[in-house]
Amino acid sequence: MNDFERAIAEFIDYLLIDKKYSENTVMAYQHDLNHYYAFQQKRGISLQQIKRDDIKLYLKALKKDNMSDKSISRHISSIRTFYKFLLIEKIIQRNPIDLIELPKTKKSLPTVLSVAEVNRLLDITVVDAFTSRNKAMLELMYATGLRVSELIRLKIKDVDLEQALVKTMGKGSKERVIPIGDYALSALTQYIRYDRSKLIKRKLNDDLFLNNHGNALTRQGFFKILKQLAREKEITTPFSPHTLRHSFATHLLDQGADLRSIQELLGHVDISTTQIYTHVSQELLKENYKHHPHS
Repeated sequence: MNDFERAIAEFIDYLLIDKKYSENTVMAYQHDLNHYYAFQQKRGISLQQIKRDDIKLYLKALKKDNMSDKSISRHISSIRTFYKFLLIEKIIQRNPIDLIELPKTKKSLPTVLSVAEVNRLLDITVVDAFTSRNKAMLELMYATGLRVSELIRLKIKDVDLEQALVKTMGKGSKERVIPIGDYALSALTQYIRYDRSKLIKRKLNDDLFLNNHGNALTRQGFFKILKQLAREKEITTPFSPHTLRHSFATHLLDQGADLRSIQELLGHVDISTTQIYTHVSQELLKENYKHHPHS
């Protein structure tokens, strides 16, 4: 392992142990830095030799590969955080990424479903353990605004059916407790008490949502189920894994909930992150106004 590889390994340990970043976040940093390392290694440049022009060449290469401005910004952000760590640890004496600006990116609004589309998506007839799981999972996500990563990490003990509460560990190891609505509570009760045991194979575990092998459902598995249901329900609105989370927040705002409450429910550290849903709500309002006879 050379100095460059060792520095990346130490940085990843720092993110996991000191910063307590989630596994997905750390994986994104590692991917970006491995890509950056491979580029500089191919040019024969060591960690200590890298200058501002070497980083600019790297960014030009990303642009040449048709990488979007948003992805390039993420790469720059990863490299910048990496160099800050190296300075703190005195692994380098100067920061070569200083004065390199992030490309200007257009902020896109999250995609949300209408209330009618959500109702169609959640209209699942329970006929077996899999449909019971799917209904419980989607009802819970829409009722609580959980992130996909939070949803698939849930354990049975995290759900209190008597108190109608779910406990989750969000970003930065911040715990929050969220109330569960009647629809989600009913679906969860059916799944936990009667159907989850049918998905367990030879190995017992305490994961809440299980796949057909009896293991914890993955992010990819969740999204596959979501897309399949959307096709069956003829929902044409573009999907992302967080579509139900975005819909939860926007619909709450439309019904008069205040931003601070939505911020707490979503687990946002900064309210400016939550404020994007006010723009989504306004855009939907403009879109609906087009149907006015004198608009």
